[in-house]
Amino acid sequence: MSEIEAEVEVPVEATEAAVEQVAETAVEQVAETAVETQNQPETKKEEPEKWGIAHIYSSYNNTIIHMTDLTGGETVSISSGGIHVNADRYESSPFAAMKAANAVVEATRTKGFTGFHIKVRAVGGVGSRVPGPGAQAAIRALARGGFKIGRIDDVTPIPHDTTRKKGGKRGRRV
Repeated sequence: MSEIEAEVEVPVEATEAAVEQVAETAVEQVAETAVETQNQPETKKEEPEKWGIAHIYSSYNNTIIHMTDLTGGETVSISSGGIHVNADRYESSPFAAMKAANAVVEATRTKGFTGFHIKVRAVGGVGSRVPGPGAQAAIRALARGGFKIGRIDDVTPIPHDTTRKKGGKRGRRV
């Protein structure tokens, strides 16, 4: 074996020893991290989701938000715009609807609900088929409450054959 070959073989043996040493330390580090993760306390377990239905009735005179369970049979919380403002003309305002929605959110959160479906209703029938000004503000306030939102439905009653308007045969006489 020549001098050049001897010089080449020594570094190869040295590098093999260094690689083995690095591999051993890596295995030790992995074992230590595995032990550390086993000692850490577990995070809180996921609770089952509890869903409800938010019924929003919005007319040009008031906005009523009624939170129920999924069957609709048990009332969880209810609030209207008229409770949160002083003047009658502000009952249907977006501000009053937002305050009512926030009150419902607080009451619903304490009862353990995690999400809800929203049903929006206008007057319907011979009245307005368009929800009042507080409907959208109420939906936005409910969404900001931190709940999961399922579906949003419009459940305004619309007659298929129309119903008779009030006022009689000759109409409203002014």
